[in-house]
Amino acid sequence: MAQEIKKKDYPKPMSFVTMVFWTGLFGGLFWGLIGLMAYYFNFTEIRLNIILEPWALGHWKNEWLGTVISLIILGFFSVGAAFAYYLALRKIKGIWMGMGYGIILFLLVFFVLNPLFPSMKPFFDLKLDTIITSVCLYLIYGVFIGYSINYEFQNNKMEANETAS
Repeated sequence: MAQEIKKKDYPKPMSFVTMVFWTGLFGGLFWGLIGLMAYYFNFTEIRLNIILEPWALGHWKNEWLGTVISLIILGFFSVGAAFAYYLALRKIKGIWMGMGYGIILFLLVFFVLNPLFPSMKPFFDLKLDTIITSVCLYLIYGVFIGYSINYEFQNNKMEANETAS
């Protein structure tokens, strides 16, 4: 006899909001580490530690402690970006909106927020390697956040329709 598997036998899945939080945090930490590697391999001239410039004083922010704290701060900013995507764009299918979201974030950081970071050159003074690497990182980050949130939204919607039937 085959044993019937019931839904109550499985652990309860995490809520959608919790998934958005973890997606944002993981996305910020993971893609921040990729950006850090891009800096160390000279693909970009922008350090991860630049995020501390408006708030922190002292030389420590350019050392390993500054790098770790910058990565953590980036993770929490990423949670905010993930919730912004969740609130505004979660219903739009496909990767294109995620790519667009990544470009919007890139433009926001490099044009609007640029004056907050004294060590970041104006956009048109940056090396081409830095621009290309940054655009690619923001594109992939946007796809990661957008597609993850949209996939979960569509999956939850489909499950709700099956349950209602």
